[in-house]
Amino acid sequence: MAKSLVIYYSRKGNNYVNGGIRNLKKGNTEIVAEFIADAVGADLFEVETVRTYNEDYMVCIEEAKEDMRENARPELKKYLDSIEQYDNIVVAGPCWWGTYPYAIFTQLEKLDFSGKKVFPVMTHEGSGLAGSAQALKKYCKGAVVGNGLAVHGADAANSRGAVEKWAKTNLM
Repeated sequence: MAKSLVIYYSRKGNNYVNGGIRNLKKGNTEIVAEFIADAVGADLFEVETVRTYNEDYMVCIEEAKEDMRENARPELKKYLDSIEQYDNIVVAGPCWWGTYPYAIFTQLEKLDFSGKKVFPVMTHEGSGLAGSAQALKKYCKGAVVGNGLAVHGADAANSRGAVEKWAKTNLM
């Protein structure tokens, strides 16, 4: 059986949900990442930044836009050194300005994806997969990009069935 890893970034607290701002105890992407791990026995690696984004969602998205303008690589609290033991790597994150949070790219650029299969997963409020597959083609050199999964963030907590089906179809 293939061995899988989920690399994810998630935001709890103040978030945009169905047109309004809500406080989430657990981030939508973390929920989806856990569903994937449960479905196929994948390992989880959470990307966490040293400098946290602002608690206020509207300020946070401006900070995310600034990361994009600067092509920033936010410093992480910890890094994966190798993905050698994995066949499949799922890269999961919220859709921020049409792609992953730039902290994801900080981690991806440090890894060797030769011979790996990578899968884009995005939680979103209307953007679907946006530019996630293109980002993985750019930052996961040597990998084959597989079928992605987009989960509407407001529905993340109720997406277990769809997420498990996707995971079992693509990662086993």
